[in-house]
Amino acid sequence: MAADTASAAAGMLANVPKQNEMKGLLLGRYEIGKLLGHGTFAKVYHARNVKTGESVAIKAIDKEKIVKVGLIAHIKREISILRRVRHPNIVQLFEVMATKSKIFFVMEYVKGGELFNKVAKGRLKEEVARKYFQQLISAVAFCHARGVYHRDLKPENILLDEDGNLKVSDFGLSAIPDQIRQDGLFHTFCGTPAYVAPEVLAKRGYDAAKVDIWSCGVILFVLMAGYLPFYDQNVMAMYKKIHKGEFRCPRWFSPELVRLLNRMLDINPETRITIPEIMSTKWFQKGFKNVKFYIEDDKLYSYNDSENDEVESFSDHSLSESESEVETRRKITTLPRPASLNAFDVISFSRGFDLSGLFDEGSDTGTRFVTGASVSAIISKLEEIAKVVSFSVRKKDCRVNLEGSRNGVKGPLTIAAEIFELTPSLRVIEVKQKGGDRMEYEEFYNNELKPALQSLTMGNAPNSSSLSSGTQ
Repeated sequence: MAADTASAAAGMLANVPKQNEMKGLLLGRYEIGKLLGHGTFAKVYHARNVKTGESVAIKAIDKEKIVKVGLIAHIKREISILRRVRHPNIVQLFEVMATKSKIFFVMEYVKGGELFNKVAKGRLKEEVARKYFQQLISAVAFCHARGVYHRDLKPENILLDEDGNLKVSDFGLSAIPDQIRQDGLFHTFCGTPAYVAPEVLAKRGYDAAKVDIWSCGVILFVLMAGYLPFYDQNVMAMYKKIHKGEFRCPRWFSPELVRLLNRMLDINPETRITIPEIMSTKWFQKGFKNVKFYIEDDKLYSYNDSENDEVESFSDHSLSESESEVETRRKITTLPRPASLNAFDVISFSRGFDLSGLFDEGSDTGTRFVTGASVSAIISKLEEIAKVVSFSVRKKDCRVNLEGSRNGVKGPLTIAAEIFELTPSLRVIEVKQKGGDRMEYEEFYNNELKPALQSLTMGNAPNSSSLSSGTQ
């Protein structure tokens, strides 16, 4: 296998030294390891980033094969979907690379293997099954909010990391609203028989969100029972059971769990339970902690409120103004001095000398404001803006993130503001959109952020101005 991997890598590379070919070095960046799995069009390898030492999984797709069967558009859609659904309980796509013969998906390596392997040993304890189900529903809810429907949820497509956290994978059969026909429904027959909803088997139009909920119900039953709710060695007989919704819960299932499963495995999609209803049930809510995360520098970070980064939510105004001011002053005194800008930074701020395109093609370099206000005054102003629109504030060093609570199609609106020192008496505030819908950001920027920051620059530095290389 090592020889096969090395020779395959050697075929991809023309200018890599021979010793690197033997190690299976892909495009000078990833050291290819063992084969993890393979399908008709792709192979998945364990690999290591030679620069960072990080383990990754690399999905190598044969270009010639997918062109022959007309799957190029399918691959492009899968890439688009994976970039849209970045969540702690979804396997992450880090980057996509290509050679003349291959397309490579560089993805998060999930060490714990498939959930299927755990279930194959027998049913799980209720608290363990509940934890996995909570994480699964959180991931599915996130996907649905962004117009992504998995359509092939099953234990084989759910991985576990080394900490026992669930990761949904394999979005190859996923659908997006662009594929909906004029009747407002999906019509593609897809999925794994034992986990497919009856309306898909009936080969009529279906609501893909309701189909995912059915599959989640089957998965929950399997986790708790150790076997499938609808099973027969004869596939057609199994289909009949699915169509009729014939299943029996074991005696160890609690009444709350039985009620939940009966609603998830309702053969009528119109009356089938919804994701918000699932999340509000007593059985689901027990011990549930909503996952919190943010994306910074194109990386996903999970966090909880006890971590070192300071997080404030302005949806609760219980503190009095005087208490808030005291707390703000206390926190600001711990801030380090802002990073100083060099001559190149200053030149690059000018519209006529914006050189950022040389390094990051198509990137939004954001908007910058110059002010004589102190760091504490700048942060207070940003907190004031956040308070007006009920955004959360995350502070670390001289960077402030404003995070919206409303989930749009592209996730919550997230804005990063970083403070730099231009001279001992002048500061630069650089503002960038980090997440969420672009139109929502522009509306927020024009109506709230820009006027507030311009008032700050005028109030504290009469001769200062805003320097824009992005949205204005």
